[in-house]
Amino acid sequence: MSRPSIPSTAIAVNRPAARSPVVVSVPHAGRIYPPEILAAARVQRADLERLEDGWCDLITADAADAGATVVAALWARAVADCNRGEGQMAPGEVAPALRTQFSVPGRKERAGLGVIPTRLTDCGPLWKRPIDRAGLHWRLESLHRPYHAALAEELAAARDRFGHAILIDLHSMPSIPVGQPGHGAGIVVGDRFGGTSDDWLVDLVMEESRALGEPVSRNQPYAGGHIVRTHGRPREAIHAVQIEIDRSLYLTAEKTPDEARVMRLKRWFFALVRRAAERRPGEDMLPLAAE
Repeated sequence: MSRPSIPSTAIAVNRPAARSPVVVSVPHAGRIYPPEILAAARVQRADLERLEDGWCDLITADAADAGATVVAALWARAVADCNRGEGQMAPGEVAPALRTQFSVPGRKERAGLGVIPTRLTDCGPLWKRPIDRAGLHWRLESLHRPYHAALAEELAAARDRFGHAILIDLHSMPSIPVGQPGHGAGIVVGDRFGGTSDDWLVDLVMEESRALGEPVSRNQPYAGGHIVRTHGRPREAIHAVQIEIDRSLYLTAEKTPDEARVMRLKRWFFALVRRAAERRPGEDMLPLAAE
């Protein structure tokens, strides 16, 4: 059985007794809202909850039993988005003194989905005041930096022990709209178009995903975010993929977990982790020897 340890109030690291090269990241399923966050919000908690990858952590519930180390954010995404870089914000969303450090915003940042989410469709601004230096520092120091430090530590330990490490960064998504690349896919596997993993791992994840009987897309419309881009370094034997799962595959119309469908995905994810743990980089793709 696995033994949980919590290095801070914001994240949890579950290290199994019998580890494998696999590290699972769950950055957006946190459901804890610190009092400072609720006090600073100009919207209701239900609006902030729209940022969550609702209940996707349930899919990873048995991953440690399959040998994976699981790193999960406990605090909600509204605190800080661990799948964005520290420089990903739109200047107009922060206090004037901070604007020079956020000078080249992308599409998501301009939409209010930077390292600190600041706006949502139909809500307008999420916070009573622009993010100031103290607020930015507190959020990064409380969640974002500890999360990435934990991932880096676990991946380094896995590579040192097994010769390579595998990062699976798990997310959930709304159904992909008609006309958007990847429409109809229930699962999207992202590797930054080959930048964060060698093909052997991506092929394995794609194969296991197709085994669910759901349509699968690669890199469309989600190629992978800051987490796989930062930690995926295949030339250094750390391979990373992002997996997005359509929430309709495991949630009810009321956005609550459907027990039977969650169990189906839990079994699938367990098998994926187990199979990934048995493989190693290389043309022969032989299973790892038991330790």
